[in-house]
Amino acid sequence: MKKDKGGRYSGIGGQAVLEGVMMKNKEQYAVAVRKPDGEIDVEVDVYRGVMDDSVLKKVPFIRGIFNFLDSMILGMRTLNHSVSFYEDEEAKETAADKVFNKVFKEKAENVMLGIVTVISILLAIAIFMVLPYFITSLFEGYIRNASFMAMIEGLIRILIFIGYIVAITMMKDIKRLYQYHGAEHKCINCIEKGRPLTVHNAMRSSRLHKRCGTSFMFFVVFVSIIVFFFIRVEQPALRILLRIALIPVIAGISYEIIRLAGRSDNIFVRILSAPGMMLQKLTTKEPDEDMVQVAIASVEAIFDWKAYLKDTFGYEIDDSWLRDTPFEDDEDEEEDREEESRIEEDGEEEDGIEETDKNETVEKPE
Repeated sequence: MKKDKGGRYSGIGGQAVLEGVMMKNKEQYAVAVRKPDGEIDVEVDVYRGVMDDSVLKKVPFIRGIFNFLDSMILGMRTLNHSVSFYEDEEAKETAADKVFNKVFKEKAENVMLGIVTVISILLAIAIFMVLPYFITSLFEGYIRNASFMAMIEGLIRILIFIGYIVAITMMKDIKRLYQYHGAEHKCINCIEKGRPLTVHNAMRSSRLHKRCGTSFMFFVVFVSIIVFFFIRVEQPALRILLRIALIPVIAGISYEIIRLAGRSDNIFVRILSAPGMMLQKLTTKEPDEDMVQVAIASVEAIFDWKAYLKDTFGYEIDDSWLRDTPFEDDEDEEEDREEESRIEEDGEEEDGIEETDKNETVEKPE
């Protein structure tokens, strides 16, 4: 059977949580967490998002705004769920907790989640949008060229973004989170490249992915530089308001770019995706097999990858495919990691697996 050259997009995505992985497929999501006793807990639920079924969520550029909000809300919810397995059971309820629970009752958790989400968004705006402007304004007495000032602000914004990522990676406790982030990407890459989802196949897949949130954040920074370069006002107060007001526009444009990147593989998309892919070298780490098992449990709870491989690549999976050791003729074992190393040399897009020729047939291993 001929391999379907297109259609590799699976539609699933996710994020790393504390000692686990969240995977989402349409409205359904699963959170798999490795509990302190070593068992894997899997919770499946439905998240319909902000303004569910609204026609606005299907309009290009506008839908990206809602997608960003939904990602923030669901991300905080699933992260809190994973943290609950590692909370100190002996910790006493504070007076503030008692008052909060008394006022909001059964909605207390959702209200707190909303507050934390809003605070996170405000901090991100302050650090990545407003702070670069204030730093750049210090040079106004020395530089009169508005275009040059806009470029300086853009450069400062990039440096702050990269500095933030580097600072986070230096935190000891973040390493395991980034390993689970890598496990999430490996599972998605494994499926979208037509491989049966086993620990062995996932481990040899790439830990980098074009639809990653890291790439999305890079596009936000990149698009903001272009937008603020062409849209300007003179009054300082209006400049700050403009940077805040244009955030939905920037998020909408960035979403469309990363959506295109996830569905296309032309040279333009490869070049556009390269910086974000390189940044993922910092925000993902190589996971161990136990972490990949957790990610697989999350995928299988909400996604029928066997049906996907049949529909997309044209072959059915039986038990003989589901082995976690290499086949004798599997000579490309290290190919994914070699491609990851090449991305730093030539900036090419890297999905982690060799692209098969469009006329290549997929044969079941003996």
